[in-house]
Amino acid sequence: MDTTASPDGGPATAKDPEFPPVPADTKDWTWVMERPCPECGFVAAEVTPDRVGAAVRDAVPRYVGALGREDVRVRPDATTWSVLEYAAHVRDVFSIFDVRVQSMIEGDDPRFANWDQDATAVEEDYAHQDPAVVARELEIAGDRVAGRFDALVPDQWERPGRRSNGSVFTVRTLGQYFVHDVVHHLHDVGA
Repeated sequence: MDTTASPDGGPATAKDPEFPPVPADTKDWTWVMERPCPECGFVAAEVTPDRVGAAVRDAVPRYVGALGREDVRVRPDATTWSVLEYAAHVRDVFSIFDVRVQSMIEGDDPRFANWDQDATAVEEDYAHQDPAVVARELEIAGDRVAGRFDALVPDQWERPGRRSNGSVFTVRTLGQYFVHDVVHHLHDVGA
């Protein structure tokens, strides 16, 4: 069955039963700061400050390549996003973390607003976005956040901030946590 169009042949809509919301991910992924991720093999301690921007720049072309696949909108199962949805999510992760790092540099131990990634996927209708547009936006957001990390000076890497759930980070540990998200989703999409 074609998952890129509705039964009448027009573009699929958010109410398309082939694209119901994927169940929310309720895991607190901060544990990846303490031990390797068994799914993607990521080890946070291996990500040094000078590698954060490079990790983003290495990942972006892989996501862009995945967005060119014929099955870009196909979900492997009912609980897993499609390549397109993962790429749209990562694009937004780039923007969210860019703002968070900026707030940590400019503010004093800021508390980040909660970001509900699952609600965003539904509200922004990731499943029906244009893959070419997502690819371009992902390149722009990736370049911006990589540049933000690249421009940091040594003292800035230890500035604190905290998530809305109270998890405390430094810019350095936030960078490591961020890179895990980027790498893990490459694993998810097989790129």
